[in-house]
Parts: sequence; structure tokens; C-alpha cells
Amino acid sequence: MLSRDEILKPIWYGFTALDVDRNGKVSKSQLKVLSHNLCTILKISHNTSALEEHFKDDDEGPVSTQGYMPYLNMFILDKIQANFDFNELNKMCWTLSAPKHISSKHLLISEADTFKVWCIFNFLSEDKYPLHIVTEELEYFLRRLFAAMGCSWNEDRFEGYKMQLGAKKKHLNAWELIELIGMGHFIKGINPQTLSMGINEVYQELVMDVVKQGYMMKKGHKRKNWTERWFELHLNYMSYYVSEDLIEQKGCISLDRNCCVESLPDKDGKKNLFIIKCVEKSFEINASDKKAKQEWIQAIQDCIVHIRQGLSSPHRESRQKRRELRNKMKAEQEMMENRMRQLQLANESKQAQLEAMTKNLQEASMRGDLEEQRRFLTQKELLDQYRRDLEQEKMVTARMQMEEQVVEKANEVEQNWQRMQELEDMYRQLKKALDDERQAKEDEEALRKLQARLLQEEANKRLELEQIHQQQQEILSQSQKEKEELERERAEKESALQAAQEQLQSLRRQREGAQEEYMVVTKKLERAANKTKNWKHKVSKHEGLLQIIQPGTKSPTKMTNWGQAAFSETELDEMERIWQENKNRSYDGQ
Repeated sequence: MLSRDEILKPIWYGFTALDVDRNGKVSKSQLKVLSHNLCTILKISHNTSALEEHFKDDDEGPVSTQGYMPYLNMFILDKIQANFDFNELNKMCWTLSAPKHISSKHLLISEADTFKVWCIFNFLSEDKYPLHIVTEELEYFLRRLFAAMGCSWNEDRFEGYKMQLGAKKKHLNAWELIELIGMGHFIKGINPQTLSMGINEVYQELVMDVVKQGYMMKKGHKRKNWTERWFELHLNYMSYYVSEDLIEQKGCISLDRNCCVESLPDKDGKKNLFIIKCVEKSFEINASDKKAKQEWIQAIQDCIVHIRQGLSSPHRESRQKRRELRNKMKAEQEMMENRMRQLQLANESKQAQLEAMTKNLQEASMRGDLEEQRRFLTQKELLDQYRRDLEQEKMVTARMQMEEQVVEKANEVEQNWQRMQELEDMYRQLKKALDDERQAKEDEEALRKLQARLLQEEANKRLELEQIHQQQQEILSQSQKEKEELERERAEKESALQAAQEQLQSLRRQREGAQEEYMVVTKKLERAANKTKNWKHKVSKHEGLLQIIQPGTKSPTKMTNWGQAAFSETELDEMERIWQENKNRSYDGQ
């Protein structure tokens, strides 16, 4: 079943189309009409008084989207069942919004193709309002469109357009996408019919959830005859039609977790057989070749696996994975930027601390030099004084003074030693600060290498996705070729059928002519039989050997000198006996 976000997207367009003044509000009368149409399409009962009851406290003017959303959720979206036609909802909302934004005179595509592009936009757009499509989803859509048309993808041209778009904004709305496709920015020189077929193929795959489609032969359940049908595989069912125009549907095969698909051996002159086993009945199908058989079996098995795992269609799963990948990359990028900012702030803080410590160390060194000079001058003055004292005083006084000076020198040496210890401590602190700075630079370099590795992994993932996409393009191209070959075979079969019908008409005419000839011959035989009966009656009245020649018996015939006799031996004896009796009667009469 479709999610509520997908159903809300076309309804949002319908609401904004009714917003004539573009102030985000719509009148209640228009909301009544919109709600009634939504209930009709979604096949739910419409309570006409619910809208008035919901907005009874707000009678001052029109209603905004925030005011309409609770009513929409409570009285419409909460009652939705799975049996409504989502395409009809799209058409209704498209009819409301398209005339206000699109002028078909300037577009190279038809109105139907424009509607399909709009539906594709709604499928690929983000679940944020106003709706928009990011460049990654735009590239995905254009690649699939070019693959469906059988055209080569121009990477450089799209990169140039993406840079041009990134200078303004990084996304497009629906009308900008329609203008991009309709004005031929990327499809110059392509046949409009080819473009229309490509848009329709992408629309069938993404919007209509067609996993695979094509012609195959199906065995009937009652008459057991083989008939060619056009099959369309969806996630939960597989429908088949008389032809690919989808006008006359002949049946539908429901798929669930209890179904399975198996290959069958060749029988009844049919090759490439497989069977779909369901709970109620089984369906035998004949593919065109071995490759098509394997592709159909794999596609049906994938759908059954998705059903058993409770997953949505492959295209919706792919869209969800792309969104999760974008969100993950965005979160990683934001985390990396935050970490870079934190490291930059920490580095700046450590740099400031290092500069302060270097400044303090320089000031301490300058103070130490000044102190050393002062001490040197003091010592020099003391020495001069000591010499003068030595010259003036006697040896005893000189000795006492010497001892005092030695004590003073010892004290000075102790003070110098303490000063040297302080300088060594400051040197160790400076060295530690330098080591912290070097470690911060090494951390920054490791972070840059980590970022480069993440970017390389991202590039590898992108390359892998492009390879997978290229394989899908090759598969789609092969399917297109097989489809063309099937079309050619169908045309040949139709011509052969026409020739057979003409031969049948000719045989019918020959049979009617033979019937008329048979009636004429029958009449002639009846006349001949009547004549023969008359002759038999006349001959029976005469004597002699005269007798009408009739079909003889299987007994041996009598041979004479002139060849085979006209009568057999038994007939001659019987005729001789009758002749003898007649002769005796004639003698008795005499």
C-alpha cells in the first residue's frame, strides 16, 4: 500500500492550486469541493457536515494548510483502503494545478508525457514542502530516461548543468523539471516519439511499479491450449492482457508468501517452460527463449522474497536506500565539519598557550640575563673592594674578611644554583608545550588522512553504484532488443495467419464445388440405377445366355480361348439348368 507521504504530495498540489492569492489560505467552499472529490476517488464515505463542524470556531476567513491538515488526516487519510486508484488521484490534482504553471505551446512533449514527468517528480522528490528534487535524484531520472531511449549519457554536460544549478540552488521543483525535459535541454536531436516512449517506460517502472513486462505464451486451464498474452509483473500480482495496449485484461495472478516459481522440462513441443504455483491454482507459461525464461523466473522470485520479508517494491527500496545514503553522507559530513571545527579551536587554544609560554620564557630569560649582569657587576665590585681591603688591612683582618666572602660566595652560588633549577624547569615546560604542539599537528594530519580515506570510499561507492546502474542499462537495452524481436515475430505470425485464412477460404470454396459435383454424380447414379432396373426386368423375360453384366463374385472366373469369360462357372451352370428345364417343359407340351 502507498505511504501517506506519497498520497499527500498530489493533494498538496491541489491545495496550492486553489490558493489564488498565494497567501497560503483557501476558502471553505473550495475545500468542500476538494474534500468531496478526494473522498470520491479514495472510495470513502464523505461526511458533508464534518468540515463545518471541524472549522466551526474559525469563521473569520479562509483556512490555511495547517488548519486543513488535521481534518484531512482525521476524516480522509485515516479511512483510506487499499482498493483506490492512485492514478485517478494524480489526474485530479494535475488537472487543478497544471493549467496555472504550464503552457503546452512552448513544450516539445505532449500533455500526457508532461503528466507522467510530474508523477515521476512526485515519486523522486523529497518528503519536504515545498516539494523539490535534489540533483542526485535528477541524475538518476535522466540516466534512466536516456537508457530507455537507447541514448548515451553525457556526463560532462550534466556536470556543467549541476555546477550552474549549484550556483543558485541545489534542487528543482516540478515545473522546472517539466520545463527542463519539455524544452529539450538534454534531449536535443532526439525523436519526439522516442522521447515519449522513454518517458512512458520510466513512468511504468517507477510510478506504476512494473517490475517486468513482455509477451509470453500461457496454457489455458479448461481447453489446455496455448495463447500469447502480454504480461506485466508487479510486486503483489502479475496481470496479463490480450496485447500491450492494456485495453482488455484476461486475468491476474496474485502473488503472496506461499507462491513459488519453478522451471519445467520441455513438453508438448514447447520449450522454455516454467510454472507459477499458487495456493488455489498453478499457471504454466512459455517464454520466448532461455534468457527471457531465466529473467522472468528471477524477477518473480525477487518479488516473492520481497513479500516474505515485508519489503516494498524494488524501485521504492532503491529510492529509500539512496535517501538513507544521502542522509548518512550528510551526517558524516556534518560530523566531520564539527570535528574539524573542534580541532581547529583546540589547535588555536594550544597555539595561544604556546605563544604565552614562549613569551613568559623570553621574559624570564631576559630577567635572568639582567640578574646575571647585576650579579656580575656586584661580584666585580666586591672583588675590587676585597682587594682594597686586603691592601689596607692586615692578614688577620684579611682572613676574617676572606671567610665572610667565602660564605657570601657560597650563598650566591646556592642562589645561582636555584636560579638554574628554575630555568631548567621553564625549559622542560617549554619542551612539553612544543611536544603538545607537534602532537596537535600530527592529530590534524591524521584527521586529514581520515577525511581523504572517507572521500575515497565515497568515490568507490559512487563508482560501484554507477557500475550497477550501467548493468541495469545494459539489461534494459537487451530487453528493448528482445521486445523489438518479439514485435517482428508477431508481425510474421500475423502474416502467416492471414495466408492460412486465405488458404482456408480457398479450401472452403473447393469443398463447396466438390459438394455440387457430388450432387450431380448422385443424380446420374440414380438415373443409371433406374435404367439398370428396367433392363433387368426386360432381360428376365427372355431365354438364352443374355444377361446384364453385374459386379461378379470373388470366385474364380471361367477362361475361354478369347480371354476371360463374361460369366463365372456357377452362373453358367445355373443358366444351363434353367435352359434345360424350359426345354423339357416345351417337349412335354408337345
